[in-house]
Amino acid sequence: MKLIRYGDPGREQIGVQLDGINYDVSAFGGDYDEAFFADNGLARLEEFVKANEGKLIPVPEGTRLGSPIARPSKILCIGLNYRDHAEETGAIIPAEPIIFMKSTTSLSGPYDDIIIPKNSTKTDWEVEFGVVISKKASYVDESTAFDYVAGYVLHNDVSEREFQLERGGTWDKGKGCDTFAPLGPFLATKDEIEDIDNVRLWLTVNGKTYQDGNTRNLIFNVPYIISYVSQFMTLLPGDVISTGTPAGVGLGFKPPIYLQPGDVVELGADGLGVSRQTVR
Repeated sequence: MKLIRYGDPGREQIGVQLDGINYDVSAFGGDYDEAFFADNGLARLEEFVKANEGKLIPVPEGTRLGSPIARPSKILCIGLNYRDHAEETGAIIPAEPIIFMKSTTSLSGPYDDIIIPKNSTKTDWEVEFGVVISKKASYVDESTAFDYVAGYVLHNDVSEREFQLERGGTWDKGKGCDTFAPLGPFLATKDEIEDIDNVRLWLTVNGKTYQDGNTRNLIFNVPYIISYVSQFMTLLPGDVISTGTPAGVGLGFKPPIYLQPGDVVELGADGLGVSRQTVR
C-alpha cells in the first residue's frame, strides 16, 4: 500500500494511493501516527481498503499533500553513510554509524516550500531513503530488523551548513529548522519495494541534476542501522530513520552551491515517488 495524508497543515486527513490516484480513507478513523502503527494499523487499513473497493472517494486534484505520517516521536538520521558523500565533504569514512536528530517541528509536506532560516547563508539539500518503524524496538538483532519496518519514505534532509558545522556543538542545529524535513509524497509499505539494496535516488535544482546515487552504496545498510540505533535508544512506532545521502550536495562543490530564494528542488527514489519544493 501507499499511504498519504492530505489537507491543510495541521488538519490533514488520511488516504491511500491506488494506481496513481489518491483516495480518502478518513472513515477508517485516526491518523497515521504512533497509535496507528502500534495497533496493527497497516493490516487493518488493508482490510478496510479491500472491503471498500470501488467505494473510496478520490481526493480532489491539486489538494495539498502533507507528510505521509503524523509527527513522529523521533526523526533520526545517519550521517556520512555513502562513501562518495563522505569523500566530497573531506570527512573520514565512519567506523560506526553517525547518528543525529532533526527536530520533529522540521517535518513538512513533499510539495511545501523550503523556508531559508533567518541569518542563513548556506542552506543545502540532501535526498535520502527513509525507513518508518512499525513497532517498539529496543536491542534489535540485525537478523530480525525487517520485522520492525512499516515501510519507506522519500526525505529531503535540508541542512544549513554554517549552523551545522561552524557554530559549535552537534549537527542538530543545522538540521532541525522549520520545513527542513519534507517527507513523501507517500509512505510505501515494505512489500512495495522489491530490493531496498538497489534503490536509485536523485535530486535536481532548477532542472540540473546534482545527486544520482543508489542504496547499494550505503556504508551501513538498513538492517544494520535499525539494529545499531536500537542499542542506544528505543524506537517507537512511526519513528523515521533517514539513511544518508549520496554525493552531490551543495557543500561538496568548489566553490559550494547553496539554495537561493526561487530555486526549485525536485527529488525522487525508485518506488517512493517524486517531491518538489520551492525555496523562499
